[in-house]
Amino acid sequence: MAVSIEDVEILKPKTDKREYRRIVLKNSLQVLLISDPDTDKCAASLNVGVGSFCDPVGLEGLAHFLEHMLFYASEKYPLEDSYLKYITEHGGSTNAFTASEMTNYFFDANTDCFEEALDRFAQFFIKPLMSADATMREIKAVDSENKMYLLSDERRMSQLQKHLSLESHPYHKFGGGNCDTLDVRPKAKGVDTRQELLKFYEDKYSANLMHLVVYSKESLDKIQSLVEDKFQEIQNSDRSRFQFSSQPCTSEHLQILVRAVPIKQGHKLRIVWPITPSIVHYKEEPCRYLDHLINHEGEGSLSYVLKKLGWATELYAGEDDRASEFSFFYVVIDLTDAGQDHMQEIIGLLFKYIQLLQQSGVCKWIFDELSAICETGFHYEDKISPIDYVVRISSNMQIYPPKDWLVGSSLPSDFNPDTIQKILNELSPESVRIFWESNKFEGLTDKVEPWYGTAYSIEKVSPSRIQAWMSSAPNENLHLPVPNVFIPTDFSIKNPQEKIKLPVLLRKSSYSKLWYKPDTVFSTPKAYVKIDFDCPYVSNSPETEALANLLAMLLMDDLNEYAYYAQVAGLHYDISHTESGFQVTLVGYNHKLRILLETIVNKIAKFEVRPDRFSVIKEMAIKAYQNFKFQQPYEQANDYYSLIIEDQTWPWMEQLEVLHRLDEEDLAKFAPIMLSRAFLQCYIAGNIEHEEAVSMIEHIEDVFFKGSNPICQPLFPSQILRNRVVKLGKGMNFCYSKEGLNPSDENSALIHYIQVHRDDFILNVKLQLVALIGEQAAFHQLRSVEQLGYITYLGQRNDFGIHGLLFIIQSTVKDPGHIDSRVEAFLRMFESKLSEMKNDEFKGNVNALINMKLEKHKSLSEESQFYWTEIISGTPKFDRREAEVEALKKLTQQELIDFFDENIKVGATRKKTLSVRVYGNQHLAEYNSQKSEAVQPNTVQVDDIFSFRRSRPLYASFR
Repeated sequence: MAVSIEDVEILKPKTDKREYRRIVLKNSLQVLLISDPDTDKCAASLNVGVGSFCDPVGLEGLAHFLEHMLFYASEKYPLEDSYLKYITEHGGSTNAFTASEMTNYFFDANTDCFEEALDRFAQFFIKPLMSADATMREIKAVDSENKMYLLSDERRMSQLQKHLSLESHPYHKFGGGNCDTLDVRPKAKGVDTRQELLKFYEDKYSANLMHLVVYSKESLDKIQSLVEDKFQEIQNSDRSRFQFSSQPCTSEHLQILVRAVPIKQGHKLRIVWPITPSIVHYKEEPCRYLDHLINHEGEGSLSYVLKKLGWATELYAGEDDRASEFSFFYVVIDLTDAGQDHMQEIIGLLFKYIQLLQQSGVCKWIFDELSAICETGFHYEDKISPIDYVVRISSNMQIYPPKDWLVGSSLPSDFNPDTIQKILNELSPESVRIFWESNKFEGLTDKVEPWYGTAYSIEKVSPSRIQAWMSSAPNENLHLPVPNVFIPTDFSIKNPQEKIKLPVLLRKSSYSKLWYKPDTVFSTPKAYVKIDFDCPYVSNSPETEALANLLAMLLMDDLNEYAYYAQVAGLHYDISHTESGFQVTLVGYNHKLRILLETIVNKIAKFEVRPDRFSVIKEMAIKAYQNFKFQQPYEQANDYYSLIIEDQTWPWMEQLEVLHRLDEEDLAKFAPIMLSRAFLQCYIAGNIEHEEAVSMIEHIEDVFFKGSNPICQPLFPSQILRNRVVKLGKGMNFCYSKEGLNPSDENSALIHYIQVHRDDFILNVKLQLVALIGEQAAFHQLRSVEQLGYITYLGQRNDFGIHGLLFIIQSTVKDPGHIDSRVEAFLRMFESKLSEMKNDEFKGNVNALINMKLEKHKSLSEESQFYWTEIISGTPKFDRREAEVEALKKLTQQELIDFFDENIKVGATRKKTLSVRVYGNQHLAEYNSQKSEAVQPNTVQVDDIFSFRRSRPLYASFR
């Protein structure tokens, strides 16, 4: 029998209504049970205290490979991918990840399949089947995953930092794996990968190294009974946790300056120190105190000074690469072109700021303020999805004592200045590692990192040299932050007089519409405000699009000095460019939200271009556009897809071209023109009374539309913008092919899109059901069996109310034309599956989709985003989910088959298809040959996107 632990009270948020129980099974598996009567999903996460640090020498990536293999099949459920099929068909999802010291497996599903889903999951860890055939196929998947990241600067720099560490330390390893490390045949090196895989599983996966979290709506007693029944057969080999020497860096790896060549445009500094891991002092949380101060963006902060000098655009500081025995503290600075020329002064300023912190002493008022913010955040945290919750807790269980499994290190409670000072003193010139990335180092390096091929050079940098940099740094007024006026103190809940279940149109004028919904569900002291400025002059040309984007970026930049304090205190804000103007969003505690909103509104109304900041922001925008060519090929294909389908969109290449010649005078002239005509779509929800919501919008109208010299005029009827989508031809296949933008990328990609219908409840659910049934079948056939690529996706697409079915596949092994033919082959196979499906399986899928639609929103933000999508798309069908559930209940299997045959089946006369193919460097021969191939009947090659777009009719807009 399991042993129930009664003597440990788990610290939980005061608003948390869930029940928790800790048990230990007879095989020593530690389990946390969570009962939540309000949940629509069950979920589980099992964390194994075994990660990539345990990889055998010469078999790098074996732990990651094992993570992949456990999903295939088990002795009890031997059909390949049947676990994934079951989870998908019951409205769920599943995944896993391998870290350095742990591997985490997790799933969620509809609550009605809790017991069987748990049983299938448990078999991973009892008797998995790892067939020889599946082993060889999944090596290709791991290799495909690795190739997807070969051009990721984050991955490349992370591996370079590992490479420049003690070779005998597990931190030095390449944890991802690829064909070279895993496809080791007996005849080649005397090693059999599959036998090593089985041995690794038997030797390492022991119940005493596992922690399980199970989340359900059932009672704790019922969950405990199921867990005891399902998981007690996991073998306990009584293994010890993997041990390793404490520090991966010796003196040889410290006091170094590494110049590295990135893939993307731009320059970056990563200043790194090995430190005492914060888990040792998690109640004092010294790193959180240092994060808070070094990350700060208010006046006098390091970030503020670097931005003021025009040397940096972003700064991030914090602990990373954490392990039980070692850790690193990072300061990452994104440099401007000017900053690239002042690296020494920037490092000098950083050490000056660290010196300031050391000399100022540890301030209790700052710790208390930070502790209050963290405590408020913990107790009023938005409820997250069960799957995310169990993953977080099972990871915490490997690290923290039981009473802190829920909170982890997020509540610093013990003020210990000596501990904070100790970690602060570890940020010294004696132990620093500086990684400096820039394309300017191309051709100036003499070394290459072996796994990702990053070019670099290395030199020693002595403490005296850093001291000289500090002396040469400019004399800026660096100082500590001031007390935060945005910390909320009023958490009272405003109970609305009327229980409004759906948003209501509270107010309408020639200037704006206000949709409103008070919080009747979550009982949190938070609000959600969205103001969409519909400005017709924005979408006139690539120039106006680029200028509107610069305007939004400059507004955010200008607000930061003041509003960063609100962000720290849990009141988040954003100003973002949209296709028809820009949006202002505020989410967080309602207590001081209006103060921030009025500040933002006044900034917009009184916007002035600061030439020094304009040049920096323009440089940021140019680099962002330039780096589009380094996107993954499937992302490039998605960009082309949007250009083809969506009317009134401009290519990023054109916006990049015009950006170069735009100056501050252009923006100064554009801003008042853009705002001269506008209409505001507004949504206010949460802990705000309707009179207050109306007052907010009236204030905004007064600022922009009223007075003797109004900034804005209302829109003419002819100026109301419409989002319109290209209508593809019935019975036609359109194909657009393009060479990948990055000549170094081996990956190719395909988007295969089938356009089906305009928004309609009955048609929507038919398409959703096809996608639900087809999702796992496509993954199994195209990914697991045919191994076309690591990224294999089937789902539905909604473009401004026009719905369709979408395949996305990225591959190094096959070209997009071949993949397109395999998608069609899959659809022929799927046609048979639909017609042969038994009635109970059909009903099961219908019920799964119904349960997914009836799933409750977990937070105010999630609920608000759902309703905002309806508002901004012009549909506002706030009861969409309930109406679609009613349509599902009446749907028959024959109606679904007829829908498929008419709209999706290969050769259907009404079928409308668009294929977007991006060819990587592996498949350029196929790209060139397809240009001269005979075009198939009913197929149109799209050569020019804009000529094609102008030649096609458009769907009517909902707006």
